Amino acid sequence: MDADTQAEQEPDSQFVELAVEVFAMLADATRVRIILALRDGELSVNHLADVLDKPAAAVSQHLAKLRLARIVSARQEAQRVFYKLENEHASQLVSDAISQAEHSLGGIPRHHEDGTEAS
Repeated sequence: MDADTQAEQEPDSQFVELAVEVFAMLADATRVRIILALRDGELSVNHLADVLDKPAAAVSQHLAKLRLARIVSARQEAQRVFYKLENEHASQLVSDAISQAEHSLGGIPRHHEDGTEAS
């Protein structure tokens, strides 16, 4: 592979910087758990707080950061606010990170237990 071909495949610097911001946003266990909880659809702040066993105010602060990072979006219905993932990419990043963690611990990762070998 020559230098010109490699340069064409490199993402723009702005995207690399934004990717670093996404990783920084996901470097918090509560935010990762929020993303995992939202994989199946939208939930209210109170429901998320119950699922995470955290105070609603703390969950709201994490959701505000995720919303500013455009990882989740909000919808208000009367007095309740519902959140959902903006797209599937954050969920995939979290799933991949968990798979990597499972590999790091040794043994057979859960995603390999069904008999299929994923790379």
